[in-house]
Amino acid sequence: MLTAVLASLAAGVCFAFAGVLQQRAASTRPADEFLTPRLLLDLARQPLWLSGISLAVLAYGWQALALARAPLSLVQPLIVSELVFAIPLSALLHRMPLRRREWLGTLAVSGGLAAALVAARPRGGTPVASPGEWLVTLTAAGGAACAALLAARRFRGTVKASLIALAGGTVMGTQSVLLDSTVDRFGDGPAVLFGAWQTYLLVAASIGGLLLIQSAFQAGPLSASMPVLDAAEPAVAIMIGVALFGETIRTGWPAGAVAAAGVLLLLAGIVLLDTSPLLRALHRGDAAGGPGS
Repeated sequence: MLTAVLASLAAGVCFAFAGVLQQRAASTRPADEFLTPRLLLDLARQPLWLSGISLAVLAYGWQALALARAPLSLVQPLIVSELVFAIPLSALLHRMPLRRREWLGTLAVSGGLAAALVAARPRGGTPVASPGEWLVTLTAAGGAACAALLAARRFRGTVKASLIALAGGTVMGTQSVLLDSTVDRFGDGPAVLFGAWQTYLLVAASIGGLLLIQSAFQAGPLSASMPVLDAAEPAVAIMIGVALFGETIRTGWPAGAVAAAGVLLLLAGIVLLDTSPLLRALHRGDAAGGPGS
């Protein structure tokens, strides 16, 4: 159990550094690259962004080690500690110390998300569903992501970044479910694995989710995107798992009440961070630095 805890925290730290480096690189890209494949192609030429991607891969390795020693209900809440590291680290790199508002927002998001995950404690089901169930689920997830993107067109700055992150988190949550279904086919041989449409949709969702996340990083400060990503991805994955694979979550008293309180605390933290003048100024400084910063 100690190994799982340490590995989860290591994953959180690596995810934090990865997010900071990726956001700093993405924020310097010109506006005409927004939500285009060119954004990813140009970022792939930047050592800073590639370092962030490398740290993300390392973080997934730590996460895999933690999951091999402990259940998801323990590992996931510890990994969201990345928020406690990422936002202060981003401010430190800009030599802009956080004030009470930013600390409260950061702690509210990470604490609320961890409380909601611990209280719900999702339990695994069977990653098998009918084509009709897949169609309904994927249509709903795609519709939610598109709605978030359409809403993002009406805003700028932190709200825009949060809405794009919501779309990215929705896609990545769906990607997690597709990954679960694909991994379940590993034992059936290459013909079954590469003959399943889920395998190819997994690749498409991974690329689309990456583009959305980098576009969210480009649109606003890390504090506007990372909390929403961290909240949306597990929430979508859990909801789809319950609807599609028969997974279960704890409801009723007191688990339901604690989960609801955690969600409210999470939303309050996101509002505090999205409306922070300090963090908006931090992002303007990044964007003004240009590609060479």
